[in-house]
Amino acid sequence: MTVLLDTSTLPARDRADAIRDTVAQTFVPVEIAFVTDSGPAAAVGAITDFGQLTIFSVRANHASAERTPRLARDDLRPSIFFGLQVAGEGLVAQGGRQAVVRPGELVMYDSTRPYVLTFPDGIRQHFFRIPLDRLALPHDAIRQVSALTLSPGHPVTDVAVTYFRRLASRPDLFTVPGAEALSEPSIDLMRAVITTHLGAVELGKDALKATLPLRILEYARAHLRDPHLGTAQVAAAHHISERHLYNILGASGITLADWIRKQRLERCRNDIAASTLRATPIASIARGWGFADPSSFTRMFKNAYGMAPREWRHQAHTRRSAPTGVTIDQ
Repeated sequence: MTVLLDTSTLPARDRADAIRDTVAQTFVPVEIAFVTDSGPAAAVGAITDFGQLTIFSVRANHASAERTPRLARDDLRPSIFFGLQVAGEGLVAQGGRQAVVRPGELVMYDSTRPYVLTFPDGIRQHFFRIPLDRLALPHDAIRQVSALTLSPGHPVTDVAVTYFRRLASRPDLFTVPGAEALSEPSIDLMRAVITTHLGAVELGKDALKATLPLRILEYARAHLRDPHLGTAQVAAAHHISERHLYNILGASGITLADWIRKQRLERCRNDIAASTLRATPIASIARGWGFADPSSFTRMFKNAYGMAPREWRHQAHTRRSAPTGVTIDQ
């Protein structure tokens, strides 16, 4: 379920209370204060329950949020929160520590102790909530990483940043049947971030193993434009044998070559339909996504989508050119 937050349609005097109520009811009870010299309170965002993971993506003006000692003792299921900074800076304070969070960095804190979040440039974050019991790590370990930026530059953290940014930026994903199955590997990935940050090898070993399929696919997704991308390259990047790679993905019903082809075709499909790329030859788009042979690409595209790439481009252009209120039959 997704709850949308948009104060633009509300009277200015009601906006701050609407934001407070929505956040308290769907994410976490906190005291939110807006700086009056930045204008009326304003926020646009979405809160989604995604299996055991809750995602809150929001843009708002200059504000601070405090989970007071009283609120930290409420009946909210004990949880960890982690924030992925999108733009500007944020400040997190908990347990006598403070962390400045910059774009592309992760920070974590937990619901059972007071904390303060400050956003002098306005809120530009993706927030995530995971129940503590689902994270399955000692509470002492959680406290060690609270209000710290989580190993910026570390390979596991870099994968997590890329993954969670993409997850929070794809609201259409949340409506796909079965997509909530991603919540468990998402939690496994966050567990791996925490344990590798702590250097707790034994504590993180199972987490790293559990997130290996996700990390393999994230690597492949990031290298889709490489025409030489294949099993050998992906296996070498993860220091495993090709046989082990086959077994790892096979356990999830995935064949790497098929997965890469499907991902590339989808990106070609999007680019071919894009108005900004209308003048770009289809063969160039296909080549940019790793398809060297135009004839093979056309055949694969038609098998996947039931029409040739040129037909798809024409149909997309026709839809955009249709007068308002006119529906083009598919």
